Amino acid sequence: MNNIERTEVVLIEDNPYDAELALRALHSNFLSREVLWIRDGQEAVAYLFEDANELKHRQLKLILLDLKIPKVSGYEILLKLKADPMTSAIPVVVFSSSAEGKDIKKCNEAGANSYLVKPVGFERFLDTIKEIGTYWLVHNRV
Repeated sequence: MNNIERTEVVLIEDNPYDAELALRALHSNFLSREVLWIRDGQEAVAYLFEDANELKHRQLKLILLDLKIPKVSGYEILLKLKADPMTSAIPVVVFSSSAEGKDIKKCNEAGANSYLVKPVGFERFLDTIKEIGTYWLVHNRV
């Protein structure tokens, strides 16, 4: 089994700085062995739905999804994930810089398991990712 097949967390984030911080927090706190960073919505759709197989989806414990990503929006990906029986049970945490009520409401209605606004500041960002990972990867039971 290769690393892609053992992926536990998919991070869909176009900002390299935010992605690096998230990856660092997940790895340094031993929250996930295999994290796949996907940089845009088109790449996310290809990974999650093209050539999809049950084994790959059973391994996924969490999808961290930015809303404002290029090519296919995070919201469109969320709708697709929650509509597909093979992916609907995978926890999706929207992790966005948008604190707009309409975005939060729309994502919650679409089935997001959680909606968190990215904090400002290096330490707060790392702490938030650590808390997300601890809850969804350690404490949560599917």
